Amino acid sequence: MRFAVDAHAIGRHLTGNEVYVRSLLNGFAALDRESEFITYLSMDEVEAWVPSRFPVRRIAGNPFVRLGCDFALKLRRDRPELLHVQYTAPLGCPVPVVVSVHDVSFLEHPDYFPFHRAMQLRLTVQHTIRKAARILTGSEFSRDSIARAYHLDPDRIAVVPNAAADCFHPVRRDTALAQVRERFGIAAPFVLSVGDLQPRKNHVGLIEAFGRLVQAHPHLPHQLILAGKETWFGRRVHEAAEDSGVADRIRFLGFVSDDDLLHLYNACELFCFPSFYEGFGLPVLEAMACGAAVACSNTSAVPEVADGAALLFNPYNADEITRAMLDLILHAELRSRMCRLGLQRATHFSWQKTAQETLDVYYDVLERRQPVEARAVSASISEQ
Repeated sequence: MRFAVDAHAIGRHLTGNEVYVRSLLNGFAALDRESEFITYLSMDEVEAWVPSRFPVRRIAGNPFVRLGCDFALKLRRDRPELLHVQYTAPLGCPVPVVVSVHDVSFLEHPDYFPFHRAMQLRLTVQHTIRKAARILTGSEFSRDSIARAYHLDPDRIAVVPNAAADCFHPVRRDTALAQVRERFGIAAPFVLSVGDLQPRKNHVGLIEAFGRLVQAHPHLPHQLILAGKETWFGRRVHEAAEDSGVADRIRFLGFVSDDDLLHLYNACELFCFPSFYEGFGLPVLEAMACGAAVACSNTSAVPEVADGAALLFNPYNADEITRAMLDLILHAELRSRMCRLGLQRATHFSWQKTAQETLDVYYDVLERRQPVEARAVSASISEQ
């Protein structure tokens, strides 16, 4: 079989989308040694992220060019049996499409996006879903949201959970602390949160909650460390930090590598994820896989992923966020239990399993398509 995978996210620091496609490609390489996986990249010098036996093709970085003509032309040349994309397929795609739609926040909460971005997703994702042979998503929450938004039979949508990458695992705490201190000049103890500076990640609410924690317990030496790419909303988050009264205890690290993230997860006293809306919530699993105690939102797909292995709070209530952080800081036994439960929870997910279930969808699409094509050929012959 010859499959095509849209991997233009690799090298673009598109966080979840990039992790997803990189991890799938590695899983495919381990599981299916017979098929060919043509990998389409748009960034230079990122081939190292692609398994060496997979052929690599270049597609335009400009999305209008890529989706408008360039990608479809290359697919016609390469003639794969199927194309897998995230969110948006190229116009005039000549092969069946499997699309991963991680969430529909752009429909349910367009205020989380710049206006033009929300409108672009509204149009292109709708077009892709209508044409797609199958839709993949990471959680039951997202499947229900997608089916409701597009009036789909839920059976068209396969739930294939994500996982923490193998690079996230427990590391000796003293080793992790030394790495974090050397790399960022950060000393323990600290609260960690990971996510691009977007409205839905609720950094503003977390900063308010952390400020209340410090004001109520000034003897606590903790810092708040925010790891995530700057975005159009970043200025608002930085302003919140400046106005918090505890700006000297808040650090912004920007985008960090997986290796740095590994040590941050292992060195933190607790991981806090206050997001309003997630289609999955991968940082929760990454933190758990590293043995961090987790406090996270009780909204969208996050509690489905955490499943009792984290302290849950209402992300719209700063006092609840403060209380969850404080409980984990003050109660070592509770923190230890959450670390243990998190490690156990993370083992329920693996990219090998995700890749296998994704391949199963590919083959199911092709098997369903073959009888249709056979009937079309038969009808054509009978008409001659």
